[in-house]
Amino acid sequence: MKKINFLTIMSVSIFSMFALNSCNNLDLHYEGGTQDLEQIIQANRVDAALNGMYAWMSTPLSFFGVASNRADDIGYPGLCLSEDLNSGDMVNIVTTYDWFTVALEYSDRTSTYANPRMRFGLPYKILYSAKEALEVLPDTTTVEMRAKLGQIKAMRAFAYLSLAPYFQFKYKGNQEKPSVPLMVDNVEDSRNNPRASLRDLYSAIIKDLTEAIEDFDGWERSNKGQIDQQVAYGLRARAYMYMEEWDKAAADADKALAGYTPYSIAEAQKPAFVNANDHNVIWAVLCPSDIVGVTRISWPSQICSFTGMGYTTLFFNRCINNLLFDKIPTTDVRKGWWLDENAYSPNLNGLNWVWTDPDSKVTTTFSGQDIVSANIPDVKAPMDPYSNIKFGQRSGIGSESNDNDWILMRAEEMILIKAEATAKAGNLAGGKQILENFVKTYRNPSFTSTAISIDAFSNEIFLQRRIELWGEGFTMADIMRLGKNVVRYHPGAATNVPEPYQFNIAANDPWILLRFPQSETTNNLGIIQNEGGTQPKQGDGASLLDGVTD
Repeated sequence: MKKINFLTIMSVSIFSMFALNSCNNLDLHYEGGTQDLEQIIQANRVDAALNGMYAWMSTPLSFFGVASNRADDIGYPGLCLSEDLNSGDMVNIVTTYDWFTVALEYSDRTSTYANPRMRFGLPYKILYSAKEALEVLPDTTTVEMRAKLGQIKAMRAFAYLSLAPYFQFKYKGNQEKPSVPLMVDNVEDSRNNPRASLRDLYSAIIKDLTEAIEDFDGWERSNKGQIDQQVAYGLRARAYMYMEEWDKAAADADKALAGYTPYSIAEAQKPAFVNANDHNVIWAVLCPSDIVGVTRISWPSQICSFTGMGYTTLFFNRCINNLLFDKIPTTDVRKGWWLDENAYSPNLNGLNWVWTDPDSKVTTTFSGQDIVSANIPDVKAPMDPYSNIKFGQRSGIGSESNDNDWILMRAEEMILIKAEATAKAGNLAGGKQILENFVKTYRNPSFTSTAISIDAFSNEIFLQRRIELWGEGFTMADIMRLGKNVVRYHPGAATNVPEPYQFNIAANDPWILLRFPQSETTNNLGIIQNEGGTQPKQGDGASLLDGVTD
């Protein structure tokens, strides 16, 4: 089968390189009796492909290549960051040092740009790898090999879920509209592979995850970097949520949640969300120092405010939009995940940033609120108001090692899916109770749901998700599935959004849909490009509302 030029699949030797360096430490030993040489070769190819899929999620420069030295080539977190910067809940100053400026200004709909190429191409590297692995998968009667089959199918579904919300409007009412091309066994000509309908795309996702759930029976993973049965349930819960299959979404979220608990209020009072071993983490990209160490080409460099080797400490800060920040009650522990308008957060208390001058060897300790104003040459500038301090630094505040794990799925997300789905399935009281139990116990003891209708509760959940999952790559998908406007500012209201980014976008504006990269439309003649709309400019959409920050 011919392959898209910029997505050329690695040879087995390259796959093996990823496997040896994979941050997941997968067990590569085939279990199952005597094998001939061909079976061994096939099993090794499957192992290499599977490890390659996981490695692409975290390894710096694994998409554009080492020679590119692109600081946005940080694996899957780069896709999440792009989506959050599209939403407007995350903002920062206008600067030439920001590799993700195109997402803030919405010029990322230009098909020749690197950003849309990465957002489309990384999932398709996984899809091509999955297809090749499934074509050579040997006997799957053993528990271990069936688990590998399940992981490959689930990774394929995850890749499609990373694309599905962005190339077409919400599922309900648009089922027959085109989404993305399916990379399945019966595609014979990749140069003429049209976009599948949303219905067919989600059918393929559900099929893969349902089969994967069965394949995982009797298998336990060795670490949280691998997909297991509960992760597959969580992915299917997301898919059903996008499809508005509410009963199924609630049931699957509940299965994914079993055995995992949210951060407590005390745990949420300190920078975190960087360790896969935490009790709320269901699935993560594992990033030990031998994979992502002292480098600015890493996700902490692009969003964490405590790294000693980062863009976001030295040049600019990733901040919360003050419209969203102002909606967080002072009694909510999450208010401290960001500095306030005076650059203060109680969550800094007890923290220390220890820095040793490389020339004088003099050590200085910045404690608590002094961390905000600390000015460390070539390391850190003073923080801006509304800067995030949500994400910690796994190797310690101020560490140059950017070995933070990236959390892909956690208990809190599943609880919020369960609450929303329960209510929208017809049990509003039940959904409200789930939400209240979570927020009161783990975030804000003073919280009470005031919703008296499904629409009002939907907005409550939308607010809770925007607060809880900020910076983790979910908000733009929520905007798309809920049919919401992108609202960044209100005319006449105080804003921390820089003027070039002060615009709102209507939910039905064609410009909100991602574009296929030019290399894809050139090599796949079956693709019909998303078109329409124009890049927004300052002042556009001034009257638009989103039901949350109004």
